[in-house]
Amino acid sequence: MRRMGLLLGLGLACTGCATLTRDLGAEPDPETGQYVTPIEETVYLVPAEDAMMMTRRILEEQRYDVMERVDNRLELFTSAHEPGKNPPGSRTYERYYIQGERLGARQSVVRVFRLKYHEMEDTVEIGVRPAGTRAEEITKANDLHPFDFNKDPFKGVGELEKFRFVRGVRDLGIEHTLLQRLEMVPALELVGSTTSVPARSVVLEGWTEAGETPQAPEPECTLPVDGVTPLMGRGQTLLLADPLGTRELPSAALRMLCEAAAKDIPAVLGLSLPASEQPLLDTYLASAGSSRDAQELLQGSSFWRREHQDGRSSRAMLWLVEQARRLRASGSDVSLVAFDDEKTTGNEREASMAKTLLDSRKKHADAWMLVLAGGAHVRTASAQWDGDLEPLGMRLAKALPSVKALDVGFQRGTQFSCRYSVWDDIECNVFAISPTLETRQASTVSPGVKLFPTPLKEGFHGRLFVGELNASPPALQAESWPTVSVDPRDVP
Repeated sequence: MRRMGLLLGLGLACTGCATLTRDLGAEPDPETGQYVTPIEETVYLVPAEDAMMMTRRILEEQRYDVMERVDNRLELFTSAHEPGKNPPGSRTYERYYIQGERLGARQSVVRVFRLKYHEMEDTVEIGVRPAGTRAEEITKANDLHPFDFNKDPFKGVGELEKFRFVRGVRDLGIEHTLLQRLEMVPALELVGSTTSVPARSVVLEGWTEAGETPQAPEPECTLPVDGVTPLMGRGQTLLLADPLGTRELPSAALRMLCEAAAKDIPAVLGLSLPASEQPLLDTYLASAGSSRDAQELLQGSSFWRREHQDGRSSRAMLWLVEQARRLRASGSDVSLVAFDDEKTTGNEREASMAKTLLDSRKKHADAWMLVLAGGAHVRTASAQWDGDLEPLGMRLAKALPSVKALDVGFQRGTQFSCRYSVWDDIECNVFAISPTLETRQASTVSPGVKLFPTPLKEGFHGRLFVGELNASPPALQAESWPTVSVDPRDVP
């Protein structure tokens, strides 16, 4: 995810130096307030061509023409512009040079340099000139742009040697924008996907393939989640924003369920699985949880075997279903409700999900309800990007005044998700995910729940900090039809 020691001493294909300066993107450290010079490079978990194309789009949005090297698509130059207006002989021109590096099939580094050319630094000596020639020189200079020459290796890009001295600095502002475009994007939920993946062999940790075991395995309860106790009580509902496709959120959900069980509080776990899966889930929760039982759950499902799977059908989510079954088997009062609607979108989908949860709430009026869903769903206020959308959380909060919603705080990591690629198609894979400034977990912040004095405008009442995120791939994958081992080591 990070590459050490590369920001200093990077070479440019020109005379000059590459340095880091505060005014070109360095920001104060949120923890210390001091401006910090980076010593690491960001490794993007996308093909190098994708990262370079996104960089091109960012610069084109700033009205630069972008041209690539004829024999290397991982080198780009932009058109030049003159900041301000100076007389010929003392003009300054700026342009960008972009250097990409392929570290692997889906690992890349992009370096963005701002190049600055000064005419005065190219003038070593001015000889004696006949009277009246200066005006002619100025006229010719005004008509001649310093990058008018078209020579290889960059087709359509003028030679740099017009000015023999050039300064290059890393533009960290552009690079941060690239990070936002590639890693601070919401995960897609693919509804209505076709079924094609067979569940040929499923092995649950602690069982043999035949389903034989000396004794039923216990739920993997670990330390409680710090700070969640005030939000845990009979009749209360807690909504938890899930970035989808990670290990950390299902792990936190299990720890909360274990604490509720220890306090003898009945619990209902709401998962963003299609409501049509409820009969299969009920059968599995009442079973011995053998490998045969798990295989029947997956074989009868049209959700876990979708051709294009998003983070909702991750191994960690299947692991959480199994842990809920183990809690029930150990005598705890734990129920599971699948509330998603795969046949609708927009407000119709949000209303359907809310209705399913409210119906479950009526059946279990004395239980504590924990709901995991994407952050856009669980907010208890309207979505900023769509004023007409009334999220699931907002609908629940109107009907249940005790509803509380938690956003997630984390450190840069990975997730399995579906996203729009730079080529405008949908790709489902392991991607890097970076927090926004608001959701970034500082090194001084310990994992657990931190409540806000007043709810945020999005309707979140606090934030659950979980540290670095780790991707959890789909339980079933079409490529090789692998055996699925629901292993507690798959979730911290």
